[in-house]
Amino acid sequence: MRQIIECVPNFSDGRRPEVYNAIADSIRAVRGTRILDLSADPDHNRTVITFVGDIATVEEAAVKMIATAAQLINLDEHEGEHPRIGATDVVPFIPVKGATSADCVALAQRVGQRVGDELGVTVYLYGAAASRPEREKLADIRKGQYEKWREEIGQNPNRDPDFGPAEPKSWGATVIGVRPFLIAYNLYLNSDNVDVAKKIAAAVRFTSGGLRFVQAMGFLVEGQAQVSMNLTDFEKTPIHRVQEMVTREAARYGLTVTKAELVGLTPQKALLEAAKYYLQLDDLEDGQVLEIKLLEPEEKPDFTPYDLLAATAGATPTPGGGSSAAAAGALAAALTEMVANLTVGRKKYADFEVEGQRILARAAAIRQELAACVMADAAAFDQLMAAWRNKELDEAAKATAVEAATAHAGELPLRVARLSLEAAQLAQAMTANGNSNAITDAAAGAVLAQAAVQIAGMNVRINGLNLQDKELAVRWANEVDGLVTAVNQIAAATIQTAAQRAGF
Repeated sequence: MRQIIECVPNFSDGRRPEVYNAIADSIRAVRGTRILDLSADPDHNRTVITFVGDIATVEEAAVKMIATAAQLINLDEHEGEHPRIGATDVVPFIPVKGATSADCVALAQRVGQRVGDELGVTVYLYGAAASRPEREKLADIRKGQYEKWREEIGQNPNRDPDFGPAEPKSWGATVIGVRPFLIAYNLYLNSDNVDVAKKIAAAVRFTSGGLRFVQAMGFLVEGQAQVSMNLTDFEKTPIHRVQEMVTREAARYGLTVTKAELVGLTPQKALLEAAKYYLQLDDLEDGQVLEIKLLEPEEKPDFTPYDLLAATAGATPTPGGGSSAAAAGALAAALTEMVANLTVGRKKYADFEVEGQRILARAAAIRQELAACVMADAAAFDQLMAAWRNKELDEAAKATAVEAATAHAGELPLRVARLSLEAAQLAQAMTANGNSNAITDAAAGAVLAQAAVQIAGMNVRINGLNLQDKELAVRWANEVDGLVTAVNQIAAATIQTAAQRAGF
């Protein structure tokens, strides 16, 4: 099953397109992520981005976007309606498909650790990832906003972070956690009286006696009073119930709701439930909605890599052995990742949970990198051929271009070999400790990784023969010897372990 994690980070800038677009670009730069929505609000001075990916890609994108926001947003100069504590204010992870809340908690902890260690950003964990009960609610962590945090960090022990430095920085702190789907839902009133909006918000929100799973505040937005709400569990407190309560409370003051607004994305089910309520379609089934019916898969998808096979079989030198090595290494990592997915979160393997989560994340990252190397290897060879055939260069310039292209053509398969060896090591660990029903799949990963290292090693050696830099060629050859020896030992040991655990 394809793994999908949703991430809905909030950034403290909604007025400068060059800033929030740069942050979005840092997310897009991570292959495998997909931005579903970007909503910038100049009044709140806040941008909400919704993107999805698997655990490894979401982790990498989260670190990159926090780094970008820290460089571009100065909280000392920030003003806006919405409460905030950091440049990247909050980073919630939501399991959508093929992942659990526990997976996202581990993800939040890894991202928090990396952001604290690598970026020097103060991090607090909230929601299901909270390190202590008083930090489960975002509002409690953000109390007093950036200004109060800046005064107290490093002075008040209650402000000590989960990760990162306990000292004030202009990018503030970032709150990272795990939560269910949250619907950001705003209702506008036919008035500019923000005090009334605040009274209605107080009546609706749970903390002051209102509806469970509703957070609400009153704002003045473009001259119109707004009741701004977060619905933290739409299945238990649906949109239509919130709408009706706000409408009744507004009527007390002689006001009406003029329009509603969704910020970011909402689950389809939430809108269907509202439609059932207002249209009294109590027996409406999802399959009666045309678009939902059309999206239902008719059969199991065909994942045969026809394009790669056809391209490899063609009458061109690329893709060739180097691309095939990268593909084999990517498959090795994918098999390891599969076995890890079948292992983590299961009581039988609880003692291996932490290591299993680490292997899962690393195998996913290696798979992504090696998959990118399939095309990159072909491009490196084409670049080398172009250097050889370039008739516009004099002999000296051509020699320099060929040497540089040869070095690149050798370094790339060397990287493939290194990553594939690491994939073999991860496969060995999963064979020894992973789900007993998938032992041979993990062992197959080690054997594929062995092939990848050996094939890539041959490509490194052949490019080394053409190098003018003989010292570099010798270093390549020595490293390849070590990689091949190591992967052969790992593959042999892994096959033996698989045989012992499986009993054949």
